[in-house]
Amino acid sequence: MLIGLISDTHGLIRQEALDALRGAEIILHAGDVGGGRVLRELRALAPVRAVFGNVDDPQDPDLEKSIDLDVDGVRVHVSHGHELGRPTPEKLLSAHAAHVIVYGHTHEALVHHAGTRIVINPGAAGPRRFNLKPGVALLRIEHSRAAVQLVTL
Repeated sequence: MLIGLISDTHGLIRQEALDALRGAEIILHAGDVGGGRVLRELRALAPVRAVFGNVDDPQDPDLEKSIDLDVDGVRVHVSHGHELGRPTPEKLLSAHAAHVIVYGHTHEALVHHAGTRIVINPGAAGPRRFNLKPGVALLRIEHSRAAVQLVTL
């Protein structure tokens, strides 16, 4: 299964992000969505599940507090990360038992391996901030194994 990962769009959906996520069977948004237009454009590509970030309305019915999935025996957790203050791979690994943990909030793309577990921040796909390049990620789960690729936009 190919899973598209995106975060911190802050209301902006870049054509490059849509192009990079094309072919995903599901898209997971790790928060700071910034409005329904982003989700509508992503849903034109694949089913979307999204969590709320610190700038989103937690009462928005399209947004969840967190997402927990089991894909071919691989447990995937998605949350924005702001609930941990400044999220780090170590904090996320301590807080969640999943094999793959996806978060946003810091806007900094990251893949951290800890044994058989992976922590992923796809980076911020929205407006450029903090002198970081926008990005998304692709998570492939096959035969109970996960592999991730960061995509700079």
